[in-house]
Amino acid sequence: MRRPDKVDLKRSLDSYRAPRGAFRLVDVPDLQYLMIDGYGDPNTAPAYPEALAALYPVAYTLKFLSKRERERDYVVPPLEGLWWADDLDSFTRSRDKSRWKWTMMLLVPDWLDDEAVRSAVAQAGAKNAPARLADVRFQTLSEGRCVQTLHHGPFDDEGTVLERLHDEFLPQNGLRAVGMHHEIYLSDFRKVAPERLRTVLRQPVAAAEAR
Repeated sequence: MRRPDKVDLKRSLDSYRAPRGAFRLVDVPDLQYLMIDGYGDPNTAPAYPEALAALYPVAYTLKFLSKRERERDYVVPPLEGLWWADDLDSFTRSRDKSRWKWTMMLLVPDWLDDEAVRSAVAQAGAKNAPARLADVRFQTLSEGRCVQTLHHGPFDDEGTVLERLHDEFLPQNGLRAVGMHHEIYLSDFRKVAPERLRTVLRQPVAAAEAR
């Protein structure tokens, strides 16, 4: 039997591409994800590692299911996150992570469906089920027109980039932020030094309202 080619979505999807030191407008298609929600500082809140401990087993079970049953193999895409707070200043200036809300996500290829995800969840929970397995959901994210850039360095240095995005780039280009701040972790922050991290910072946008 012919071994299926392995698809790497972060290489094939244009929406994963972002320039370093500049902002790029990109039209992001509707994409489907495994998602799980949480609240608080990802460095200290127990909800964060618990979320990842539920998300990854489903993602890898789904990958092997796809290879075995659909004869289509792929690289599990990088971790992504939606981040928000009641006050934007919590992101850009004060960086008060205790006030952050988040949804962690892993992209699911478009040839997989609800049935495949339900099967993967059941298999992931067959032995030693993660505590938050029941909180993992399968959902389509519609972002449309977005602005994004590649941030190189520690997460705590993102604040100045986000200030430039919201205070300069968006108003200068007749745009306003809609939706949630989106990050794509091209580096594994568990293994890579902070100064070498590569993170796509994305903000959905719309035309600014006329005054």
